[in-house]
Amino acid sequence: MSNPLLAHTELPLFSQIKPEHVVPAIDQLLAEARATVESCLNTADRYTWKNLIEPIENAEDRLGKAWSPVSHMNSVVNSDELREAYNACLPKLSAYSTEMGQNEALFRAYKSIAESEEYAALDTAQQKIIRNALRDFHLSGIDLDAEKKQRYKEISQELSQLASSFEENVLDATNAWTKLITNELDLTGLPASALAQARQTAEQNGQEGWMITLQFPSYHAVMTYADNRELRREHYEAYATRASDQGPDAGRWDNSEIMEKILALRHEKARLLGFENYAELSLAKKMAEKPNEVTHFLEDLADKSWRQARRDLAELRDFARTYYGVGDLQSWDIGYYSEKMRQHFYQLSQEEVKAYFPITKVLPGLFAVVEKLYGLRIAEIHDFDTWHPAVRFFEITDQNGELRGRFFIDLYARPKKRGGAWMDDCVGRKKIDGKVQTPVAYLTCNFTPPAGNEPALLTHDEVTTLFHEFGHGLQHMLTKIDHLGVSGINGVEWDAVELPSQFMENWCWEKDALPLMSGQYQTGEPLPDELLNKMLAAKNFQSGMLMVRQLEFSLFDFRIHRDYEPAKGGRIYETLNQVREQVAVVIPPAFNRFAHSFGHIFAGGYAAGYYSYKWAEVLSSDAFSLFEEKGIFDSATGNAFLTNILEKGGSEEAMDLFVKFRGRKPTIDALLRHNGIEV
Repeated sequence: MSNPLLAHTELPLFSQIKPEHVVPAIDQLLAEARATVESCLNTADRYTWKNLIEPIENAEDRLGKAWSPVSHMNSVVNSDELREAYNACLPKLSAYSTEMGQNEALFRAYKSIAESEEYAALDTAQQKIIRNALRDFHLSGIDLDAEKKQRYKEISQELSQLASSFEENVLDATNAWTKLITNELDLTGLPASALAQARQTAEQNGQEGWMITLQFPSYHAVMTYADNRELRREHYEAYATRASDQGPDAGRWDNSEIMEKILALRHEKARLLGFENYAELSLAKKMAEKPNEVTHFLEDLADKSWRQARRDLAELRDFARTYYGVGDLQSWDIGYYSEKMRQHFYQLSQEEVKAYFPITKVLPGLFAVVEKLYGLRIAEIHDFDTWHPAVRFFEITDQNGELRGRFFIDLYARPKKRGGAWMDDCVGRKKIDGKVQTPVAYLTCNFTPPAGNEPALLTHDEVTTLFHEFGHGLQHMLTKIDHLGVSGINGVEWDAVELPSQFMENWCWEKDALPLMSGQYQTGEPLPDELLNKMLAAKNFQSGMLMVRQLEFSLFDFRIHRDYEPAKGGRIYETLNQVREQVAVVIPPAFNRFAHSFGHIFAGGYAAGYYSYKWAEVLSSDAFSLFEEKGIFDSATGNAFLTNILEKGGSEEAMDLFVKFRGRKPTIDALLRHNGIEV
């Protein structure tokens, strides 16, 4: 049987990949990688980059390029069969990773290169890869005795399985809940686009009427616009209790035990490696050095934001009481009355704004912005293999005509697709036999799909989401580092990895950039100055509330990992409630089980690292402030960001690269100013 995962093609053969291909391909590539390591260790008298690191990198790159489409398709076109094959490989991949990390002969070989005369002759990126590798050997348990090494391996395998189970439960719970509405009056308040989408969903499910779901576009529309308060409450409860012991599907896909196990195993792993807790272990690969540095940063931001957040909520409560006679504002009312308040005070309707942001303008506008900033050209490729008909494919060339990167873009929500938005790498940049391997990215969102013949219309928040993910993609694709370990996003400290993404969001608010990405979807008329001025006036509407909400998530994540005690368990909601008492202004109902679907920390890479969003926002705000000084399309400043940040990947320390770009270390001032927070 020909296996598409083993084919030597530049891009994955998505349409040919079947679940039965997965395990045999991964088994073969793991065997080949092990054989490569064995051969390198046994045939060299003296270890060098060329005879050790490069061949191992090449073997692991082949493995990564086979696993990448499997992992991606498991997230975007999930099926029982693919899920089973994916899960069957997780322990195999985890075992290989641990085995390499605990291979004493390999560790000694890397160490010998680091201590050799050759090391000084290697370039900066190569030296950084070796330093990272030596650090990672210690973080993989190289110093442990045989019994503890075995326990480390077991923990790592179980954690990878638990993360997958957590994510599957959230996906299944999200897909399971639907509500068919047969009386349109029950949906009064919903805009025409949301009604059309609900009708289309019902038709796709063979039903008459309107169907709402827990896919985010549907949920957001109901919570923002539905006049029916009971419908909002029902929808809120279903969404806020996904994969938990509460709500309409209580216990069916309950993540409670999985979360407890994850926290216990992370703590045990950290203690095995000599750390006090998992928060300390997490910081071993980040810019922040000590847990108290993180908590001080978050609590300082909370102190500076809390008064404004309290004012924001008091104003909202006063508005709901004065204009709508609602005195008991509940969690399912916040979004609804916030939108009413925005319309009242700023005469700004999100639905009116959406009409000026059709995807047919936004996507070319995004490309135009980066083309002006960095002298790039982005062109669509129509002949390519894909996992879904809605996917599009593009390539990026620079002003010298050099191909810099390619990317798949999958924009719309659908069943069997994980929620949220993300960028992931399909192929990383490296040099093989003198030839550059072009980086390829996946850019994934969950926007409301087009209804009928109309283009998809994006909220302004969705526009910023698209720019955000493309910022990640640019760091992956524009890298000029030729060694995989630190090219693109590889090797970048996790609390700096959000810098390029949050940085890109700024152009979504700039008067000189907005005409590139906006235009009335029916007439093509430009975004009126009057509407733009309203958007700018409302930019920091409820920014205090939004700030403390993110700080709540960040502090909760950090504390459950820092303060874990085996005898007491995870104390997940006890900790969350304590954090809310400290920083939150909106306290959700007791049935809320937010943490049960908090995939960033239980199934993603943000465990004890969710603070990275705010940490990197300091960097991104300060970086953008230089463009505010020089001009938002100033070519010299754009080139400086390109060469010092985007092209360098993880080849140097993030702070050093920031200082090279900005001329100094970052300050918090621009972050507070951009959020309209007065200190």
